[in-house]
Amino acid sequence: MALTEIDRNLLKRCLAEEPGAWKDFVDRFLGLFIHVVQHTAHVRSVRLTQEDLDDLCAEVFVTLLADKYAVLRNFRGMSSLATYLTVIARRVVICEMTRRRMAEAMGHVQAHQASLDQAHAAPGEYPRDLQRVEDQDEIRIMLEGLPFPDSEVVRQYHIEGRSYREISRNLSIPENSIGSILSRSREKLRAREVRA
Repeated sequence: MALTEIDRNLLKRCLAEEPGAWKDFVDRFLGLFIHVVQHTAHVRSVRLTQEDLDDLCAEVFVTLLADKYAVLRNFRGMSSLATYLTVIARRVVICEMTRRRMAEAMGHVQAHQASLDQAHAAPGEYPRDLQRVEDQDEIRIMLEGLPFPDSEVVRQYHIEGRSYREISRNLSIPENSIGSILSRSREKLRAREVRA
């Protein structure tokens, strides 16, 4: 679907920072972002509170506002604006959900710092992408001491962001055993972290 004239004008007004343009943008696309957050959470078997929904939508808006609308400036008009924003929102939400799962696995609460990090992200950079690569390497090293399939369950859940159902299918293990495997693995990782 092509870029509509309404969206072209709205985008132009936002980039020119015209009064009321951002409010019109939020009014037009908030429903889309709510849908993306809810759908992404459902597909990944993540339960959302209203606070989670609000936080994840706010993460999307912070990303769009960063560096004077850098993400919006990168839009080339090769699709509808809604399609482009759906892709951006989904990437932000998946990245934030993955970050939260990793923080939960390590027993740390870092949501506030991550929000600050994202607010200062470079243009077109999604939340903590570069740091996530380093974190994944660290997690892989930590997982070397866990037996199979525990290490693979933790990797698929926390690094790849897969749902219990997906992990069950991939590893041919009962879906109802995944929660206990994750809990047991977290305890082992925490114990190792304390000894270190």
